Amino acid sequence: MKRLFFSILLLTTTLFVQAKISNHAIGLRFGGSNSTNTEISYQHAFSSLNRVELDLGIHGNNNFNAWSITGTYQWVWPIEKGFSWYAGPGAQLGTWSWKDKYTGNGDDGLWISIVGQIGIEYQFDIPLQISLDARPTIGLVNSFDNLDVPLGIAVRYTF
Repeated sequence: MKRLFFSILLLTTTLFVQAKISNHAIGLRFGGSNSTNTEISYQHAFSSLNRVELDLGIHGNNNFNAWSITGTYQWVWPIEKGFSWYAGPGAQLGTWSWKDKYTGNGDDGLWISIVGQIGIEYQFDIPLQISLDARPTIGLVNSFDNLDVPLGIAVRYTF
């Protein structure tokens, strides 16, 4: 009986502790979906428990150029001081352009995907946040893959 009581107390305390999320955060996220390897990331908090994240991804080489914008709505739950985990749904819109420099053949287009995002983050005592997340992507229109599960690491300045 004591174990059950303390387990319920611990669970209740964990669920109702306010997460320490900043009102705004901006930085870089490395490892995006659909070949966008680096993203400019911005977070805007609505309360201490939810926020929106917008990521602008850009990728290119000699034959391929792409950009995407991803928006996710996130719920944030604290683990302990500084540590939180988060999850939420979102959407992604992007374009690509591919051209073979030898033959001149190519292709371009627009893609639309739905995404989910789940991750863990640490907020330092200084205005710095790091996070590790997974963002499964399901392509709806002109997607490269039907299911893509990229991992991302982000470093953000909080204010």
